[in-house]
Amino acid sequence: MACIHRPGRDDWSLPKGKLEPGESFEECARREALEETGYDCVLGPFAGCTEYLDRRGRPKVVAYWYMDPAQGVSFCEPAPVSVEEVDEVRWMEMAVARRALTHAHDRDLLSRVGSEAVALFG
Repeated sequence: MACIHRPGRDDWSLPKGKLEPGESFEECARREALEETGYDCVLGPFAGCTEYLDRRGRPKVVAYWYMDPAQGVSFCEPAPVSVEEVDEVRWMEMAVARRALTHAHDRDLLSRVGSEAVALFG
């Protein structure tokens, strides 16, 4: 499970982000995975959604997919992260990720997807 640390919030989270104008949820998931983890990925099956209020009290919906590395990409090798809000990417076993993730909505999603998730990005 790919988890990211965001130093500005001092939290551990699943990779996710905001839709850009004209962008689909699927396009956003791939772009955010690349920006926040450095890995170019291919979407697999839909994994589910989380809904919560952001720091400003606005409703937020995040859609997640299982992902595999794109051709020629290996999750075993470190990749450069291209955004300042992420300072560390860690691959964690599901049980470890459930304990490490800061936010309940992230932990709840992991409980719903089961133990077979390899890479999950939103």
